Amino acid sequence: MSRSLNRRVFLASSTAVASGVALRTATSAQASTTPRVPDVHVREAALDDPTEATLTEAVVLMRRGRLTSTTLTEAYLDRIERYDGTYQAYAEVTADAALAAARKADRGQGARGVLRGIPLCIKDNYFTRGVPTRCNSSLFEDFVPDEDATAVARLKAAGGIVLGKGQMGPLATTRATKPNGTVTTVNAWTPGDPGGSSTGPACSVAGRMAASSIGTQTGGSIVLPSNQQNLTGLKPTMGRVSIHGVIPLSFTRDHSGPLARDAMDAALMLQAMAGPDAKDPRTLGLPAVPDLVRAATPVLSRGGAVRMRRATRIGVPSDFPAAQKELRTALLNQLDAIPGVTLVDIAHPADWTLLTGTFNAARLAERTEPFRHWLREDPAKFGVSLLSWLQGLMLSGDEWITAQRAKNHLLREVLDGLMNRCDVLLQTGPVPFDILGLPEIAFPIGFDAGGVPVGAILGGQPYEEDRLLEVAAAYQAVTDWHTRRPADPVPAAARLRAALARPRLSAEEVATSSA
Repeated sequence: MSRSLNRRVFLASSTAVASGVALRTATSAQASTTPRVPDVHVREAALDDPTEATLTEAVVLMRRGRLTSTTLTEAYLDRIERYDGTYQAYAEVTADAALAAARKADRGQGARGVLRGIPLCIKDNYFTRGVPTRCNSSLFEDFVPDEDATAVARLKAAGGIVLGKGQMGPLATTRATKPNGTVTTVNAWTPGDPGGSSTGPACSVAGRMAASSIGTQTGGSIVLPSNQQNLTGLKPTMGRVSIHGVIPLSFTRDHSGPLARDAMDAALMLQAMAGPDAKDPRTLGLPAVPDLVRAATPVLSRGGAVRMRRATRIGVPSDFPAAQKELRTALLNQLDAIPGVTLVDIAHPADWTLLTGTFNAARLAERTEPFRHWLREDPAKFGVSLLSWLQGLMLSGDEWITAQRAKNHLLREVLDGLMNRCDVLLQTGPVPFDILGLPEIAFPIGFDAGGVPVGAILGGQPYEEDRLLEVAAAYQAVTDWHTRRPADPVPAAARLRAALARPRLSAEEVATSSA
């Protein structure tokens, strides 16, 4: 499908979503294809320890009869038992059900999809049938859904096994804390900042307690935890993945996507999740899902050198190397050395900060709307995140309309300005493309002086997740940052001291850092 048609469909879809109505166009949406996992080289580390394997390596090992789902599931559950007291990545562990599903897969029963026998972590705002879905909030402390969210159902249909529910920020607003603000989940690499609200899903993968995971993003909560924890996170275009069965934060900005170890793993996860869903009108009438696995497969020249699958212009904003300058400069040099890449200098428009900052407050009214009756009934149940919910009540109708006009202006500046000069754009932050619903991918580019991962974020054209994967896959084929893993946590005594020292966020801090 042509880029111009993609843009027209995206603009129509964005207008429909902002109006709260369904989009039905003459464009026929197609379900995701069923890919075959390529026979990738399996690293020695993955042969020695199955939890070290990428999702793709695990599938290949199972296909070759070198690994069983039961062995892999038991290995992950063992790490959860040993280390999750420190990580606190899981809100709920479904060990018995996971082992039963793994044994069933090993007997050749159950779903036979591309993820068959692969253990996964699911963020705790996705409905999971028969398993508590608390969204880390007192509002849902007793909620046990009677259906799976569409994304979860599709992962299961592809053969995925749910290990448990990943801890998250209360109602997806900030980093994972208890409702009273006490910090829980940590960065698998450091006790410091683990990223956004998809903290648990990210930590579960980085800490080798799941093969892959899914999170949600409204203000950076897929790409930021991925950057902070040396993962590859893919936030697709609005509507590419159904959010039916996901406890909402923002109707026009909630996205569902994978947090994975590399580009191929992210592609396999998204290929299984993506496609139209009659229960989510945002998914209808969109362009067909491209072959994401092909896009994530590196292309080699006749001489064996990595090259781009398609010639790709990468936009580089003038302020991109501002932080971690040496690492970001090295990234640009490595990208520029890949045949088929052209770096293009980009300047943000003069009103960029105003459009992506001041008007970003419009999201607060969207989070308040579905929870209004709880705010009336018992506001104390919102815990430390209450302040940001009350802020949404204070937004007037005229402010909302002004913000929507600002969003439309931003969309024109991005699509008709910045993205007219490039195919993908290096981001200085996730918020602009969150506001607009455009796709983003995060991937590791090195470590800072303290050994904490540093990543980059690429933004893409509407429905061009495949182009983002092509760039990330080519970069990962010539670097090895994505293969690095954190050291295991310290022994129990030190773990207890660390737990006692965990800070408690105030309501003001939560409101400031809220998605």
